[in-house]
Amino acid sequence: MAGGDNSGAAARSDNGYGWIMVAVGFGLQALAFGGIGSVGVFLKPLAADFGWSRGEVSAGYTAVALSAAAFGILWGWLSDRRGGRRIALFGVIMMGLSYFALSQTGSLWYYYLLHFAFGALGNSAVSTPLFAAVGFWFTRNQGLAIGLMAAGGAFGQAVFPYAARLLIDAYDWQTAYAAIGITFLAVGLPLALLVRDPPSRSVAGGAANAAPSTEPPPPVAVRTTLIFLSAAAFFCCICMSVPIVHVVALVSDRGIDPSLAASVLSVLMIAGIGGRIMGGKLSDMVGAVPAWMIASAGQTLLVLFFPFAEGLWMVYTLAAVFGLFYSADMATILVAGRMLLPARIAAQALGVIVFFGWLGMGTGAWAGGFLFDLTGSYFWSYATAAAGGVVNLLILSVFLTKLRGRRIDLPRFDEDPGGLGSPGLLRP
Repeated sequence: MAGGDNSGAAARSDNGYGWIMVAVGFGLQALAFGGIGSVGVFLKPLAADFGWSRGEVSAGYTAVALSAAAFGILWGWLSDRRGGRRIALFGVIMMGLSYFALSQTGSLWYYYLLHFAFGALGNSAVSTPLFAAVGFWFTRNQGLAIGLMAAGGAFGQAVFPYAARLLIDAYDWQTAYAAIGITFLAVGLPLALLVRDPPSRSVAGGAANAAPSTEPPPPVAVRTTLIFLSAAAFFCCICMSVPIVHVVALVSDRGIDPSLAASVLSVLMIAGIGGRIMGGKLSDMVGAVPAWMIASAGQTLLVLFFPFAEGLWMVYTLAAVFGLFYSADMATILVAGRMLLPARIAAQALGVIVFFGWLGMGTGAWAGGFLFDLTGSYFWSYATAAAGGVVNLLILSVFLTKLRGRRIDLPRFDEDPGGLGSPGLLRP
């Protein structure tokens, strides 16, 4: 049989492993983002024990975000050249050790250092490289595949904060940190061993094969696309980070039991499972940038209502709807990076976009706590979040106008298996 025929058969048979990779990615994202999502649950217990302000404690989230942002580019670069399994294994080990070591927290510098390690050596190692790789296992429905994988992050952010709250209530915050760290290792190591690079990005001689020379050019210059997508991700993530980090404290400040307050975050994240899938599929249907704008518009509007929501059921409802839109936002950011940039630098390019996204997450998390400490109210924290959402929409509007000004209809994965657009998509 001809070599080309063998290659095609391999591609078809290997594609079945793509769904296993989606499941593996789902589990690893659940761990990576479950740990980050738990920062808000430890906010008040640590402040009470050590006398730290909420701004100081919430800066732990900033430490995770900034370190994950910076090191995501490095892990993406290495993944493009060396493959993802060893990187994923290392990331899982560092997530587990970092969280276990947080059980011995006694000073702010130590608290920040461990959160930095969790982001730099853990979260970023199992996130950006895997998102880039999963898309290459599919020729259709890449947006859906990425959305399903991203849904794992929402699942983890629903389960781990609530579990942490129960452990704190039953034991103490030290036990909660240690138990979560052990869970990371027990669950994450078997999953990381299943990571496999797709045939199109096989590793040979220590370097990943370059993308095929027939790969169509991206619709807009790489540098221009990276600038627009990175700037939009920064402001988009400022908007989403304030509710994620501060909603538990906001609700408990109104006299609601801390366990019930933590369950609001769980509701938000459970809704986010569907939101990520919705965002990925919507990207397949209308294009990544229009889908991103739809999700961002919903997120920006909804964030304004948090300071005014009264009653637990009203807060639950708001959290659920916000969870849908914010999670769709996250999925469309990832799909946009994969769709509009060349495959040969997929992990690196996503690393750059995620860098600015994490920078926005860290900025929003810190600003939310700082403004509360300054004013004694969360009103200005959430108003600042909404302002970030407005700026994000303005940036995406300009980018969309630029794309359409070049007479390029944004590519959809179901129309363009390469995910990058082609002259065939030019329309009058």
